[in-house]
Amino acid sequence: MINRPEYLKKLLGFKDKQLIKIVTGIRRCGKSTLFELYQAELLKLGVKSEQIQSINLEDPVYRELNNWEKLYDFINARLLKDKKNYIFIDEIQNITDFQKAANGLFIKKNVDLYLTGSNSKIQSGEWATLLSGRYVDIHMLPLSFKEYMSVYSNTDKKDEVFSQYLECSSFPYVTNMMEDNNKDIKINRQQIYDYLSGIFNTIVLKDIIENKQIREYGRLERVIKFMAGNVGSEISVKKISDTMTSDGVKILPLTVESYLDAFHDSFVLYKADRYDVKGKKLLKTLNKYYFIDMGLRRYLLGDKPVDSGHVLENIVYLELLRRGYKVYIGKVGEKEIDFVAEGPEGTEYYQVSETVRGSETLARELSPLNLIRDNHPKFLLARDYEPLTSHNGIKQLNVLNWLLGLEE
Repeated sequence: MINRPEYLKKLLGFKDKQLIKIVTGIRRCGKSTLFELYQAELLKLGVKSEQIQSINLEDPVYRELNNWEKLYDFINARLLKDKKNYIFIDEIQNITDFQKAANGLFIKKNVDLYLTGSNSKIQSGEWATLLSGRYVDIHMLPLSFKEYMSVYSNTDKKDEVFSQYLECSSFPYVTNMMEDNNKDIKINRQQIYDYLSGIFNTIVLKDIIENKQIREYGRLERVIKFMAGNVGSEISVKKISDTMTSDGVKILPLTVESYLDAFHDSFVLYKADRYDVKGKKLLKTLNKYYFIDMGLRRYLLGDKPVDSGHVLENIVYLELLRRGYKVYIGKVGEKEIDFVAEGPEGTEYYQVSETVRGSETLARELSPLNLIRDNHPKFLLARDYEPLTSHNGIKQLNVLNWLLGLEE
């Protein structure tokens, strides 16, 4: 079981707070394991096992809890009246009107409630209205490179491990399909391919086709493959529609938009809006999309050539999300900044490049950052291993060390 210290720290920070803790994220990213880790911590803190109820609504054992009333009654009957009760419910979105059960448990003073959900409908509609201000969303992603690296005994292998991280997957269970003998890493690619196939088909069938009532699987698959092949590129709904139509697959822009929304709701795709740094406002056009996992992307695209720079950009984008930033694509004049990252302690700017060893490449990457006149931190991340360098206040860092938290 891989430790997830950052997420565990967040849960412990909200322990016994009068808030519903909702852990959201793509299927198989480790939400259930996080609950197991957290429950183990509760036991260490003196909570008794009988104070904990844990229900996974995808486990057939709980098949009779098929509506909110039955779920509520089942839990309520097992509450200890004179002690704090810690209630964990996995995949709460499987219950129609789940918010009614959650709200009924939330108002009990002796209940500390924790939920997981694999699509964003858990944060929308009546749910958000009913529990406005009463819940905190802890969004979970698959393994960071630092978490992935913790599986391996020899930290000198970071470049090799990073290559496998990109090729295989950041989903936690995939690490069980690799063998590290301290000399080389052996990979069972067929097992990983089959596992990722199962994840993708489950997401498509359960979270999209079933919930969104989409019937055109072929066109849906074509859209997500198009997006997987264009991470980090400026994308418009019309561009996708026109490209697919010219390839012989007629699809209306409105249909494309509904498919993108479905993949976004299932946490397969993440949209980064554009932000005008000088005008300090969001722009409505030419957004970019990033993919949840490079292994899943490879599963969809096969061995087609990839833009390694955009892949690296995708990894940095997800890492900034993990670190709690809101992330935008920056625009300053006619130039683009890869990421404007807004966090509790302020704003940071990032450029990402595979290499900046050539003088022209370095100048091109530094150019948009040099146009920014404020004093917020600016970073240039690259695969190059160079001494810590500053270019007119812009810090150049090795991206793998940055991902591992080895450089500030």
